Amino acid sequence: MPTSASPADPERFRKVTGTASAAATLILLVLVGEVLGSTSDWRNYTVVHDYKAGAATIADLEAADSYGQLVSIPTLVVWISAGVVFLVWLWRARVNAELLGGAAAQRRSRGWVVGGWFTPVANLWVPYQVMSDIWRASAARRPVPNGLVMAWWAPLVVSTIIGRAVAKIYLSEEITEESLLSAAKLSTLSTVLDAVAGVLVVLLIRRITAWQTQRLVQHAG
Repeated sequence: MPTSASPADPERFRKVTGTASAAATLILLVLVGEVLGSTSDWRNYTVVHDYKAGAATIADLEAADSYGQLVSIPTLVVWISAGVVFLVWLWRARVNAELLGGAAAQRRSRGWVVGGWFTPVANLWVPYQVMSDIWRASAARRPVPNGLVMAWWAPLVVSTIIGRAVAKIYLSEEITEESLLSAAKLSTLSTVLDAVAGVLVVLLIRRITAWQTQRLVQHAG
């Protein structure tokens, strides 16, 4: 039951269906961009390999570089947009969760809903705690299994670590054929993990949104 206000109060309990749909769509678009990014990484390796073997030209190298930029820039824009919209949804869902389950059921203060993603070291588990608490508080029936949240967070953390390794390769002073091959392999693994995490977080978003919407209707009635 709400602790400080009724879920029907429009100033406090807010519908999250719109932001949920937008976040889910943008997240799926990010996954498409990541697939294209992995394709670009493999293209970079292949062209360099062929160039060293005399089967590619400078023009081919430039074309591969242009393709990488063509893919990376829109993907970055979509990624930032997805992150912003997701955090808006997460914040609103968290406020609703407090009204439904009580603030005491949330292990972290509201500041961590956003700050947890950007705080070094803490970002390895705080966002998981935030989502997990929202998941439990929003559920129509309790206790609710937490497996879906764990299944989302684990591949996301591993993918983030791998992504940093890929970025380090491209930012190194000397990029070799071998390092490009490593980057392509790691990028592919990261994309697979992100695909799993992306699909699962969309399921989480939709499930939590459905639960909160259902409970809003019940209390309003």
